Amino acid sequence: MAAIDDLPEVPTKDASTVILVRDSASGPEVFLLRRVIGMAFAGGMTVFPGGGVDPQDADADVAWSGPPVSWWAERFGVDEGRAKALVCAAVRETFEECGVLLAGPTADTVVADTSGYADARRRLEARELSFSEFLARENLVLRADLLRPWSNWITPVGETRRYDTRFFVAAAPAGQVADGETSEAEEVSWQTPAEAIADWSKGHTMLLPPTWSQLCSIAEFDTVAGVLAAEPEIPVILPKLYEEDGELRVRFPNQEPYYAAGAHPWGKR
Repeated sequence: MAAIDDLPEVPTKDASTVILVRDSASGPEVFLLRRVIGMAFAGGMTVFPGGGVDPQDADADVAWSGPPVSWWAERFGVDEGRAKALVCAAVRETFEECGVLLAGPTADTVVADTSGYADARRRLEARELSFSEFLARENLVLRADLLRPWSNWITPVGETRRYDTRFFVAAAPAGQVADGETSEAEEVSWQTPAEAIADWSKGHTMLLPPTWSQLCSIAEFDTVAGVLAAEPEIPVILPKLYEEDGELRVRFPNQEPYYAAGAHPWGKR
């Protein structure tokens, strides 16, 4: 087993990813998207909704309900400006990518139907409208209390695009429909973590280690309430690329089951 030496260290960009969960007869289900093949980052991979922090996320002047920015800064180990940007990006990206909006008319309500915001969603994705402008125009309060911090993964050194990604969990709001009406997804689905991992094991989908690891962690819970009540430690996980038998792999915590199932998404060198 040989480490990969002298790989270029591309700077990271902050990103937010939201694991949407809902209860089912088989336990919690998660919402997954298969990204369009050919995208610059994680093309063809099955992922949770999310994306890079936009510069406007840090400056967003929004009505806010839930733990203060200082609480999020402490949980994620960042300053308050980055914490605010990460939470705003989490809510914005979830709305853009699957139409689920963690916001409401008041501090203790949530939008029941987002279909009336379809044009705004399109404009947000095209960066023709800022998230703060959208919330202000619709008199909506950002519901930070509906999110929970979950984990922190950084793209390995050696990749040409690198993200410092904070993962959140959130229960899908009652009445709202998660969809695939985004230019970034080929298909979407609700699955239990066990179903998603089984599909990947059969070669039907591709899961990068962070997605696989979050599925494994959600699989430990019997209900959405249990997921939301958890208070996981959030260490910074920075996987490392290495080469084994001419094949490029990535080293990360508890990786053995991932490779035991035959996962080799990085290919041959």
